[in-house]
Amino acid sequence: MSWLLATALSVCMSLGAASAGTLDTLPERGTLRIGYIVGEAPFSSSKADAKPTGYAIDLCGKVADEIDHLVPQLKREFVELTLANGFDAVKDGQVDLLCGAITVNLERREIVDFSQPIFLTGASALLRKDSPDYLQSLFLDKPAVRAVSQHLASTSVIGVRANTTTAAILREAGSIEMSKTRIADFETHDDGLKALEDHKIDAYFADQVLLMNLAKRAHKPTSLEVGDRLFTHEPYAIAVKRNDADFRLLVDRALTDFYLSDDFLPLLKTYFGSEAPMLHTQIIMEHVP
Repeated sequence: MSWLLATALSVCMSLGAASAGTLDTLPERGTLRIGYIVGEAPFSSSKADAKPTGYAIDLCGKVADEIDHLVPQLKREFVELTLANGFDAVKDGQVDLLCGAITVNLERREIVDFSQPIFLTGASALLRKDSPDYLQSLFLDKPAVRAVSQHLASTSVIGVRANTTTAAILREAGSIEMSKTRIADFETHDDGLKALEDHKIDAYFADQVLLMNLAKRAHKPTSLEVGDRLFTHEPYAIAVKRNDADFRLLVDRALTDFYLSDDFLPLLKTYFGSEAPMLHTQIIMEHVP
């Protein structure tokens, strides 16, 4: 009888621990673990022996400030992750927030929950000015030098970062499958940029806002063009653990408070310059009031 009682008590304690929300565990742990995707400037990036920086990092900092009101003197620990392991880290409780250029989609929502949107963009391509004409006509809003139908006879390579939503979309695109275009995966956006500049690929496919930042870091930015046609809808958000409504509500409340403050537009200007007013309008239109 005592063995059955002990077993039942152990099961109840395990179930209680499993159902405990993030806000319940933070006081005992004393640390908020902020995960971030490396190599996604201007959203999240880092240098050796320095804290990560970026637009998404700053917004996660605003969330951390809100948590401080409930759990004073909470330490902040930054955990570098990749798109390949970031969502599992949230699911398994290794991090409390996941920050970066993180697109919300239904497949990812099977693993994690998301905050309200923090940014809106779409996928396009970074091209060299001597990239094949059919790629120019596909991604740039200008006429091709030669007929677009000639692309079926072309053999080109489009690069993309591995494990991204844009990689999956690119492979599903019928126009790519019908042509002789090949797709090359890269571990980082910088690797893709180098391959483009070295003529190893003819275009690099990613979210437009990431490509704009990437082009600025090129050896010869004037030799490149960012596509002005968007092929996808990419809402970015902060990833949090599933089925933790109280914590997600706190995250959304912190974001809304900041969006409606006088400090939000200056933050956008810091990272996106002249595009800030338009982005401000977009995000305010999508935010949770």
